Amino acid sequence: MKSLLAALALTTALTIPGIATARPVALTTTLNNYGGDGAYLALYVTDADGAYAGSLWMAGGKSKYYEHLTDWYRATGGDPAQINGITGASVGAGRTLEITLDLADALFDAGYTLHIDAAVENMRDSPNEVAVPLTSEGADNPVGGRRYVASFGYSM
Repeated sequence: MKSLLAALALTTALTIPGIATARPVALTTTLNNYGGDGAYLALYVTDADGAYAGSLWMAGGKSKYYEHLTDWYRATGGDPAQINGITGASVGAGRTLEITLDLADALFDAGYTLHIDAAVENMRDSPNEVAVPLTSEGADNPVGGRRYVASFGYSM
């Protein structure tokens, strides 16, 4: 039942009335001008125990590079079904990825953490580039990444 609820909570387009309510959440990821090719980014969520709960977005379309998104890949076994319908182009150095998703209210203030793994061709991979608890207080408070992400924030 817990995995079913997690799957429902992470659904970006459908919310079943009565089981979960959702709100639009804008996710903004700005990359440093690191001087390399476009970055692949995996945005995913873990629960309070650190267990993978679901993927939110994959920036980068060639699945042969997904293994470089180390923590996401380990959590999902590289299963492309985890990202069907939630992919976009890689993100260029110095550019910003802005996406808005309907996220279940149950994800906020309940111990869930949003993670971003990053990888750039011919450069070092950066698993867990960003890890930010999903809280109401965390909205509109951008954080920096470890290598490629200059800032990440979400607003509701």
